[in-house]
Amino acid sequence: MALFEVPGWSVPTAPVSKLAQSTSKKRKRPVAQDADKMQSVEVNLDKLMQKLASVGKHQEDKQGPKKKKKNHGKTTGGPDAKVEHATSNKGKEKVSSSPGGSIKGSAVKQTVKGESGLRKKIKQKKSLKPDGGKFEQQPQNVSPTTDEVSGLTSLQKGMKESLDGARFRWINELLYKSDSSEAVRMMKEDPAVFHDYHSGFRHQVQSWPSNPVSHYISQLSSYPQNTIIADLGCGDATLARGLHPKKLKVLSFDLISDGAYIVAADICSHVPLPGSEPSSSLMSEGEAQVVDVVVCALSLMGTNWPVCIREAWRVLKPGGELKIAEVASRFTDVDEFASLISSIGFKMKAKDDHNSHFTLFEFKKVARTSRTDKEWSKVMSNGGVLKPCEYKRR
Repeated sequence: MALFEVPGWSVPTAPVSKLAQSTSKKRKRPVAQDADKMQSVEVNLDKLMQKLASVGKHQEDKQGPKKKKKNHGKTTGGPDAKVEHATSNKGKEKVSSSPGGSIKGSAVKQTVKGESGLRKKIKQKKSLKPDGGKFEQQPQNVSPTTDEVSGLTSLQKGMKESLDGARFRWINELLYKSDSSEAVRMMKEDPAVFHDYHSGFRHQVQSWPSNPVSHYISQLSSYPQNTIIADLGCGDATLARGLHPKKLKVLSFDLISDGAYIVAADICSHVPLPGSEPSSSLMSEGEAQVVDVVVCALSLMGTNWPVCIREAWRVLKPGGELKIAEVASRFTDVDEFASLISSIGFKMKAKDDHNSHFTLFEFKKVARTSRTDKEWSKVMSNGGVLKPCEYKRR
């Protein structure tokens, strides 16, 4: 007895050959019987097409002539007729019934109409917005999104800002570490340097907690009308633009003129305004001055910057005011800086170092005696009390 065989209950085992045939997944070629079925299907299809053609002709005779409509598929009658329709990139496909079934006329018409209708829907979906909105003509060439002002993509704009920032830092260090005459030569050779520097400066100001120039606009707005202010190292003349509506007269000086507000001058060499030095050993404040207030807002640049303070003394009226704003990190010693300014002919009235970025000073012009060139050379050589602005290498 075989294993697990129960008397009176057994399942006959199929022959091995039949079992292999039933479980095989290989595709079988049609035998002669299948060929007969396919032939009968074609005969039935031919009869159906003949019937459809005769019905359609009978309806046309009743309704009269009509305009022909273009169809994507073609239907022809006759004994050997076949129904074909074109599909996208797949050639032509035959429409046939199942072996032993029949096809109704309405089904064939719906197939032809449905195919053309499907094409129309596909075209419409391509031309419509994803949200099913109105028709939108798609451009042939789609360009990247651009910035409306500069005409640059967001990536190009970011790269340009990085390059502009690097150029500003390079120019800034050069101006701090060289004599003012070198800055004048550089600006004359390439006036775009002046524009690039101040463009980068305006961008940097946006990250500051406060702007010294804005502070001076607010402070000087309360001064009497017709007060004459000299802005030495004015940049783009922001102080003048802010105070002119207040009826205050601002004379702006920098290396390059804008043809309107700014007068071209090397403020660390000579300021083109009237005024004189004492002519004797007697205490004096000079003569012929017309300026009430001198402002140096972040403008003490160049290794010869003390000459700018000497020029400020020369052009100020007796008792005139000198206002200085400088970067806090530049001071090696604030008291030494104040002492140097005082030695040129000023008395410090106030100091404000509450701001984390800048230190503000207010000085008043006082009388002094004349000095020899050797004495002046010694005073002017102390410019090291202000360090140049330097940036970390990136």
